Amino acid sequence: MSRLRTLFAPEPRHESAAEGDVRLLRGVRWRLVAWSGAITLAILLVLGVAVYATTAANLARSTEAALEARARQIDETLSRPGFPGPGPDLYHTIGLAIGGPASGTIGVIVTPQNVAFVPRDAPTQGLPISDAVTTARASGQAQLREVQLSGASARVLTEPIDLGEGRYVIQVVAFRNAEESTLGTLLLILLFGGLGAVAMASAGGWLYASRALVPIRDSLRRQREFAADASHELRTPLTILRGSLEDLRRHPDEPVGKVGTALEDMSAEIVHMTELVDGLLLLARADSGVVELQRGTVDLADAATAALGELTPIATERGVNLAFDGQPTQVTGDFARLRQLAVILVDNAIRHAGGPAQVSVHVAREGSAAVLQVEDTGRGIRADDIGHVFERFWRASDAPPGGLGLGLAIASWIAERHGGSISAADRPGGGARFEVRLPASA
Repeated sequence: MSRLRTLFAPEPRHESAAEGDVRLLRGVRWRLVAWSGAITLAILLVLGVAVYATTAANLARSTEAALEARARQIDETLSRPGFPGPGPDLYHTIGLAIGGPASGTIGVIVTPQNVAFVPRDAPTQGLPISDAVTTARASGQAQLREVQLSGASARVLTEPIDLGEGRYVIQVVAFRNAEESTLGTLLLILLFGGLGAVAMASAGGWLYASRALVPIRDSLRRQREFAADASHELRTPLTILRGSLEDLRRHPDEPVGKVGTALEDMSAEIVHMTELVDGLLLLARADSGVVELQRGTVDLADAATAALGELTPIATERGVNLAFDGQPTQVTGDFARLRQLAVILVDNAIRHAGGPAQVSVHVAREGSAAVLQVEDTGRGIRADDIGHVFERFWRASDAPPGGLGLGLAIASWIAERHGGSISAADRPGGGARFEVRLPASA
């Protein structure tokens, strides 16, 4: 018994438990935000590297294409009929072809006699690049390389061409200033844009995590309240059982018939605890989603009739008259659960109707909905209580004794699992009305 008292003792640290939940949820929120920011950063890094590499490759190909186009132009100029050949008039003859900085490239022609013709406004004194000229002339193959000229990076295409006077070498230079400026601007955009995107993703992750954790916070709160309420509900029957056992211990030699109502009290409380544990188990399994419904075609009127047949003796004992008005109404669902739903509503009406009174059950189809109504002629439901009648362990202050506060919560779950809804209201003529609306079968 001492173990039971310890097990079902009221939780002394609700506040600290709530604070623990807050710390837990805060930690989960920060982890979600961190993961959101890290994943976004990883994606942006991959995309940024891909964009930067693709842009750099495209700019490089564009520069190489410009070098090749200028080289072909110079080649065509040198190959024209009437080309004057090496001499002082060569530059004036092909000056437009070899271009200059304004054209985006600088062309250099090296004659077979190693005389170089460089545009007069070339921004560097390092042209031509002698080793590239020597290698191209010796191998007869074009070469492309990157070099530093006057402290700036440049791409140089060196290409040999054979004419009647010998092997000329064409060397075309394109500085990478514009290319590097474009890549630098792109890098800044990717850097600051990525940081902004990570910040926005983190902020969005914080908001999303806050909203996503609301059901978890509510679940933790309900779980804590559920445990506290269960402890409270179980404490009363356990106290009665303990008292009855103590009474039996005080009279160990007395016959059973002389120990008063101890055995009856124990039996009643065991039934009470069994119902309570069954309800708790059903709701716990329902919360975890492991309760499966045996779905089939069910006549809602048959389920209501079965419930009335089960509760008729109780209603007769309490002086309550049961009335049924039902039409065959087909729904898709679990017959046992729908009968349980009807039993809960009718039993609740019998308990609250008092006697003499009447409980009316009505089943009909309204459009695409199957409707089950249970009405009583009792005191009705106070306006402040209507919003709480389907909460677990909630009981009105003037509720009759014997209830567990779980029946209507179970009824609400059954209706929702069948794709329907349940509502409570006062009858215009007095009493309460509970209405269940389920999707009707075709």
